[in-house]
Amino acid sequence: MKAFQEMEDQFSLPLFNKRGLTLVRGENALVWDVEGRRYIDCAGGHGVVNVGHANPRVATALAEQAQTLITCTGSFYNDKRARLLKKLIEISPASLQKAFLCNSGAEAVEAALKFARLTTGKTEFVCARRGFHGRTMGALSATFNPNYKKDFEPLVPGFTFVPFNDFPALKKALTDQTAAVLLEVVQGEGGVHIGRKEYFEDVQKLCKEREILLIIDEVQTGFGRTGRMFASEYVDLQPDILCLAKGIAGGVPMGATLCSAKIKVLHGKHGSTFGGNPLACAAGLATIDFIEENNLPEQAFEKGQYFKKQFKIDDLPIVTEVRQIGLMIGIELKKKAQPYIKILQEKGVIAIPAGPQVVRLLPPLTIEYELLDEVIEKLTHVLGKTSL
Repeated sequence: MKAFQEMEDQFSLPLFNKRGLTLVRGENALVWDVEGRRYIDCAGGHGVVNVGHANPRVATALAEQAQTLITCTGSFYNDKRARLLKKLIEISPASLQKAFLCNSGAEAVEAALKFARLTTGKTEFVCARRGFHGRTMGALSATFNPNYKKDFEPLVPGFTFVPFNDFPALKKALTDQTAAVLLEVVQGEGGVHIGRKEYFEDVQKLCKEREILLIIDEVQTGFGRTGRMFASEYVDLQPDILCLAKGIAGGVPMGATLCSAKIKVLHGKHGSTFGGNPLACAAGLATIDFIEENNLPEQAFEKGQYFKKQFKIDDLPIVTEVRQIGLMIGIELKKKAQPYIKILQEKGVIAIPAGPQVVRLLPPLTIEYELLDEVIEKLTHVLGKTSL
């Protein structure tokens, strides 16, 4: 393990806060390090492996496609791309009619910002505080946390931030140059804060009245994570643009920007060499088929409810609140989360932070109840330590 870690440290730019593990194998909700130690993965690649690690359906689709055709640019038609595009439109909100395929959530957001400016001729965006939309220059400009942004300024101008779930503040921020409102239904990186139904109803109505586009970022919440195929279903949203990635292709890099008929783009205005390549599309089709056939949104809903019921916080004075929707769980602490996440890892559970004081859990939607029980037991033990 030490040799691989030294190799990465020598040849990789130091952009990641490494956690001391060399992971070499995964199966469903479990991963193993190079020394054979097993961990319950409640990070899930930051919410990527909704269908579980090394999902056999996805692996088979990848193997078959790799022996058929790996790459095919958007200048040519392709069977797998056509089928995936059709499937995405079928399962998404009814307002969405066409899609642009790319390689990540940040790229999906970047395309959305360009499409909004191109369609409206306007340049400004209203976003939410605590919102996170990616690390490319446009997506970073739409992200709130100053710590992500300060070293890269000046960023793209025209972004205003208002409190989440505060409709009067959002309404006040709109101007005659507002191209779009960009929001997450659930703020994942921002601490697992859940949007209120009446808030989104008011925002959607106002955007229609003012002819402002509504962009919804479901990069982390899509594909069953919250107990619905998309979290937009909870709040009856019909967005003009929907940004997707993470769980879309079983762990293969892919993103998508879904658009309504309002969005007008022309040849040559945007593109991607690898976006919509047959390999990723085959993985995406296998992933969505597996999600539908196994009703993973319902599984996520039921397992999330089970977790909330079984995880007792009355005897955990360090825990302030548990925010949960499906298998998207944020445990807010009175102290810094990172030391507790480190101990959880030592106990065999991998979790991630969502802000400085929130332990975030994003396990595969296929996680077994026995493993959930083990996670709850270890969380209870670790968070019962009031001093570290």
